[in-house]
Amino acid sequence: MQLTAHTDYALRVLIYLNVNNEKLVTITELADFFGISRNHLVKVVHKLGVKGFIQTVRGKGGGIRLSRPGREISIGSVVREVEGRFQMAECFNPKKQGLCPLEYGCGLTGLLGRAIEQFLQTLDKAALSDISVPAMSAKSAAGLAESGRDPR
Repeated sequence: MQLTAHTDYALRVLIYLNVNNEKLVTITELADFFGISRNHLVKVVHKLGVKGFIQTVRGKGGGIRLSRPGREISIGSVVREVEGRFQMAECFNPKKQGLCPLEYGCGLTGLLGRAIEQFLQTLDKAALSDISVPAMSAKSAAGLAESGRDPR
């Protein structure tokens, strides 16, 4: 199972915001820090805002921040909201249902569905604050990057 890049970026943004919670963060700062396209991050940040995980402050000196403390943000809820439907196999796609000749005698869909639910229940047990390294600020991460170690 693999999360989409969109969900990966969303989790990275939230971790960064949790660690840097004393200030507003810009999308440009995030793009530079992660080496990710600013255009991709605009879409991710927009979705996180619509889903209520972050707040945006417009204007000069504006930026983004978490809408609530990291301890109140479940990783499972982020993945559910950002990832959407998990389509581990073609039979999970509503547009493809009824097309597989094995559909009525196959237990794969049920098995994979239970696996997805266990996966999400595990993520539900972790809060954003549980997966954020407190010492990981932009400054300390830059130092790690310069030393050749991956800040993630």
